[in-house]
Amino acid sequence: MSTSRSVIKKVLSVETEEGAGAVVRRSIGSPQLRNITPFLMLDHFHISKGAGFPDHPHRGQATVTYMLQGSSLHEDSAGHKGEIKTGGVQWMCAGKGIIHAEMPVSGDNIPDPRGLQLWIDLPKQYKMVDPSYQELDPEKIPEAYPQGEDGPVKIRVISGKSHGVESPVRPLGGCWYFHVIFKKPGTIFQELPAGWTTFIYLWSGALQVGSESKPHEPFHTLVLSAAPGENGVQLTATEENTEFVLASAEPLDQPVVQYGPFVMTSREEIQKTFIDYQLGQNGFEKAHVWKSEIGGR
Repeated sequence: MSTSRSVIKKVLSVETEEGAGAVVRRSIGSPQLRNITPFLMLDHFHISKGAGFPDHPHRGQATVTYMLQGSSLHEDSAGHKGEIKTGGVQWMCAGKGIIHAEMPVSGDNIPDPRGLQLWIDLPKQYKMVDPSYQELDPEKIPEAYPQGEDGPVKIRVISGKSHGVESPVRPLGGCWYFHVIFKKPGTIFQELPAGWTTFIYLWSGALQVGSESKPHEPFHTLVLSAAPGENGVQLTATEENTEFVLASAEPLDQPVVQYGPFVMTSREEIQKTFIDYQLGQNGFEKAHVWKSEIGGR
C-alpha cells in the first residue's frame, strides 16, 4: 500500500538581496519558516555580474550547492578549489570550521548563475569533524525514469534513492535530495523513509501533492506531513515543464543555536566558536591570514 504525505505548511519565497549583490528567494530560514530540523536554510539564488559571496566562515553544518544555470567557482582556506557547473552539486561538510568564497562565473553570452543552496544541520557528534567535500559533475548525478526514458518525468538523484537508482553521495545524517523534472503532466509516487522531515520547493509549473485538487504555484515551499504509515508522497504535475526539489532527512533531537554561518547546539558552543575564530584556532587557523583569489574578483 502506498500512503501519501500531505502539505501541512505552505510558504511563498520572496526575492531579497543577500551577500554582495546576489538576489535570493529564501524559503527555509525566513521568518515564516525559521527551520525544520535538520534543514536550516534554502536559498534559490540569482547572481548578476560582479556579485557573489566573498570570503566567509562556516561551522557546524553542511551546505549543498546545486547549480540550475551557469556555473560558480569556489575556493577555501584548506586549499580546495573548483567549479560547480550547470546540473552539478557540491556537498560540503563544514564541520569544525572552514573559510571559503563562492563566486559566479559571469561574462558576455554567459547565462547568469542560478541555483539552490541548502543548509543542513549536522548531528551533534559530527559538528567538530574535519571539513570534507562530495562533488558531482552533472554527468555523475544518477537519474531515475519512473515511467521509462520516454515517460513524462526524470528524477536527478542528488542523494538518497529513487525508483531503484541510488546516489553515491553519503551525507553525515540521513538525507535524500532530488531534482524532479516533469516535461509533461503526469503522476508518480516517491517512497520516503518513515518519520523523516520532508519539503518541496517548486520554481516552475504547477504541482499537486497527495490527493489535493488544487495545484501549487512556483516559488512556494511545501512542508509535508510525516504521520505513521505515510511511506512516501504522490506528486502530480498539472503543467508541462514542472520542476522542483524534494528533500527528506532524519530529524535531529537537539537544540539549534545559530549565529549567521555558525550552527551549534548551545550558546556556550557559539561563544567558543567566536573565540576560536578570533584566535584562529580549532578549524579557523587561517581566519586572519587567508584571502581567496576569487573573492576579490
